[in-house]
Amino acid sequence: MKRVLNISLGGRSFAIEEDAYKRLSTYLEHFRARLAAQSGVPYTQNAEVMEDLESRISELFLQEVGTDGRVVSLDLVARITGQLGMPDGTPENPESAASSSPEADTAVRKKVYRDYENKRIAGVCAGLALYLDIDVVLTRILMLVALFAGSAGFWIYVICWIAIPKAVTPAQKCEMNGLPVRAENLAKFATTQKK
Repeated sequence: MKRVLNISLGGRSFAIEEDAYKRLSTYLEHFRARLAAQSGVPYTQNAEVMEDLESRISELFLQEVGTDGRVVSLDLVARITGQLGMPDGTPENPESAASSSPEADTAVRKKVYRDYENKRIAGVCAGLALYLDIDVVLTRILMLVALFAGSAGFWIYVICWIAIPKAVTPAQKCEMNGLPVRAENLAKFATTQKK
């Protein structure tokens, strides 16, 4: 008979076997250490990446066990940590890399966000350019043409500024670029955060 613990992960509660909890804790500590070594910034500045990682793990747990009170097993933890990998792109361990699902490597559907790192005013044109896979200069020129053609261009920009959310977290930046929310992709955006 295995001991079962109740934990909170990513703002959700889960019942998890004790050995699965140890494996998950070890994974998160290794991830945190590799992220700090790779990005060169201390843990406090990588906290947002860790929160996004924990949220992603809790989403995957929820997909597998649902809300009906089933227990998270060691096999599930091994499969999910193998699927997510480590921030430097290496798998957590070789056998979990071979068993990771093929859906983990496919690109996710892009979402529209304001790209605040490449902004001129509010990041609307940069975000739309990423979403539409066109050059940002072209979207800026089109927005200027719309502005000079009449006042509609101004109002379109203001409405987009209000309606389109800003990409703040590493997970949102992954979604904005059409990348799967995986460990190495989260780590790419960890170093671009404001220090």
